Amino acid sequence: MADGRSLMAPEERRAHLEHARELFNRGDYWLAHEALETVWRSIIKESEEARVWQGLIQAAAAMLHRQRGNRHGIVKLGAAALAKLGGPQRPEIEFDTVTFRVQLGRALAGDAEAPRLEFRGDDGERKTDD
Repeated sequence: MADGRSLMAPEERRAHLEHARELFNRGDYWLAHEALETVWRSIIKESEEARVWQGLIQAAAAMLHRQRGNRHGIVKLGAAALAKLGGPQRPEIEFDTVTFRVQLGRALAGDAEAPRLEFRGDDGERKTDD
């Protein structure tokens, strides 16, 4: 496909994303990492979209290191995640990555609770189920 996506059906992609969101937000970072990888692997070519998915995967891994108290893992993967999640919101990414990146930076610095992975609304704004 021209936009770099595979033939994963939109319903299947959404199901993977909902599952990843649920896992991440309850602190199951390893399983969230695996669920996010499923979406990343569905992208045919290297692209900015793929880079953002890699950042989300690395964010899950960094949060796992935070849970385990592994400072080296937090610093290394956290920095990589923050770099890949930088910039404006990408329209093809269903999650609100701008707010997530801010929350992630604070959490990795020890200044805040874990970030929440949330969908954007149809208008591009952050959408939560709360």
